[in-house]
Amino acid sequence: MIFDEFSPSRTRRTLTAGGRTLRALGLDGPLTGLLAVIVCLGILVVYSASGQNVKMVEHHLGNIAIAITAMLALARLATPQYLRLFTPIAYVIGILLLVVVDLTGHIGKGAQRWLDVGFMRFQPSEIMKLAVPMMCAWYMHERPLPLTFKDLLVLGILIAIPTAMIVTQPDLGTALLIAASGLIVMLLAGLQIRIIVVSIPLAVLVAWAGWHFIHDYQRQRILTFINPENDPLGAGYHIIQSQIAIGSGGVFGKGYMNGSQAQLDFLPERSTDFIFAVIGEEFGLLGQLLLLSLYALVIGRALYLAMQGQDTFSRLTGGAIALSFFVYVFVNSGMVSGILPVVGVPLPLISYGGTSMVTLLAGFGILMALHSHRKLIGS
Repeated sequence: MIFDEFSPSRTRRTLTAGGRTLRALGLDGPLTGLLAVIVCLGILVVYSASGQNVKMVEHHLGNIAIAITAMLALARLATPQYLRLFTPIAYVIGILLLVVVDLTGHIGKGAQRWLDVGFMRFQPSEIMKLAVPMMCAWYMHERPLPLTFKDLLVLGILIAIPTAMIVTQPDLGTALLIAASGLIVMLLAGLQIRIIVVSIPLAVLVAWAGWHFIHDYQRQRILTFINPENDPLGAGYHIIQSQIAIGSGGVFGKGYMNGSQAQLDFLPERSTDFIFAVIGEEFGLLGQLLLLSLYALVIGRALYLAMQGQDTFSRLTGGAIALSFFVYVFVNSGMVSGILPVVGVPLPLISYGGTSMVTLLAGFGILMALHSHRKLIGS
């Protein structure tokens, strides 16, 4: 019968076969599905935000294809043993590439952050987003928890070296994200409350001292965050236009490709750092809440997988990947909404950009590999 094609039993068989395929690839079904939905939404938003630029969308699709390939390769082939073996190598390679960037890196938009290898340009700092938390987890793998003072000192050095090198590029946003990923490992490893309390005034002191070493434009960003109307046509232009875009979208938005701030070029960096404002203008508050809900589901599922890790390295690495993703979402949505200073952080899996997309999906590939390997061990 014709209707047999749509029968419940046939549907269940199809879903079961799909689940077996995902497991064979080392993928987690719920997490993979959520990531796919967000990436597809990102393609639609990039098309609108770019002014229907087909070439930009094609390049974005190429970046997604590379990122998916990396995720599939890591999810299928990586094991905790191989990852632990490769982690120190990746960390050292990342540090060496940062040195090369400092010496011969490509300069763009006033910053020396990229390496040009002929057929592509990439930011070595993106490697450290994974290498730093994994290196911290590698160090703590065979050590008793909670952290000792010696552990804190070693982890602090491991985090501080790449963070300081990236700050000098200058790339304060990426440096803060990398430092946060390392600090997350410290927290997950059992950082004691008294150490946290003592660290707060130390952090304030470091921030005060760092004010005198950051670039003028970085100071201006912080001052603009406090009072963006002080320079509405200069340093405050980005955040003011972003808030106008989000506010004009209201609850339901103006409709897909109907946002005036984005389509008429009032909103700067609308395909990258400020794409969340495009979503607010075109899809309204409901569209933004839907995206944030999808992010929350991704983070929740990632934490669930991380908690099931078979050893300390797996649990700390998985937890760091999940919570670092939360930090990326919080920082971008916060800066676009005006509750955080502008630091140049893309919206995860939505913004146009190759290296960020590859890093994020590669991280989730590592997380799923750690989880699928745990299943094999337990079977």
